[in-house]
Amino acid sequence: MTADPSLESITSRPYRDDDDFWRIRQLCLDTYPITPVGWNWEIRRWEGQRFHGEDPAPDPRWPAWIRLWETAESRLVGVAHPEGRLGEGFLQLHPDFRHLEEEMVAWCEESLAVATEEGGRRLRIYVHDYDTPRRHLLEQRGYAETPDWGVIRRLRFGGQPVTVPEIASGYTLRETRPDPADDQAVADILNAAFGRDIHTAAEFRGFTATAPSYRRDLDLVAEAPGGEFGAYVGITWDPANRRGIFEPVCTHPGHRRRGLALTLMREGLRRLQSLGAADAYVETGDMGPANALYDAVGFTEAYRGHNWERSWVG
Repeated sequence: MTADPSLESITSRPYRDDDDFWRIRQLCLDTYPITPVGWNWEIRRWEGQRFHGEDPAPDPRWPAWIRLWETAESRLVGVAHPEGRLGEGFLQLHPDFRHLEEEMVAWCEESLAVATEEGGRRLRIYVHDYDTPRRHLLEQRGYAETPDWGVIRRLRFGGQPVTVPEIASGYTLRETRPDPADDQAVADILNAAFGRDIHTAAEFRGFTATAPSYRRDLDLVAEAPGGEFGAYVGITWDPANRRGIFEPVCTHPGHRRRGLALTLMREGLRRLQSLGAADAYVETGDMGPANALYDAVGFTEAYRGHNWERSWVG
């Protein structure tokens, strides 16, 4: 590596194979200690792109949707891909190589933008409010900040043990089990809590069986007397960086206002603390009840960001 990273010879290419998948995952791990909160994805989110589904095989569209930037020594320093779907771009980037951002954004515009009803093109890119250089870059390229915002919340562990409230009367706090009934119960609560119909037992079973970061002892539910899941909290443990990631956190609409998610999250924090965690994170949007819950749990550091959008003809 040269003294000035901007002088290094960098080339870009499409995603190729499994080796690229694991290299991108490692970039997420390696850049965490040297970047601000939320700069790149955490490992669960990246693994979810591959393993959260009925088929753990790589998406055949990835060569068209993912591009890698490498040094002459084949060191991975940047990746561009959809945030979650076409029309939304995301940059994973080593902080020493910010000079690549404009090229990466231009590739997103060319490869990930979607058509508009007016016959043009549109792309959104999520940017943290603290990231002034990227905000300026997007503004120069014709993007405007939208009202849509989200928050990453952080809790730093202190020396005091985590206190876990008692679970509401009639409910049982336990880990999920590797059986079809629990697989379906998880799908049911995700659909009910988030107003969806897309989640399936096979999807959850695929993730638990294949994602390397998944841990059964950090997959917690509050089970109601009839067997229905009243709340569900999944936690990822990143031992390389001593951090925990809460995703998802949800309560069934028929079991709200009983403190179930609060109890599960506090139990999750207790378990993370026993593993030696330094901090924990949870990501959310602008929903008032969710943010009030995370405040109550102790996620008092909040890092807000907004979607930036550009529409153009051509």
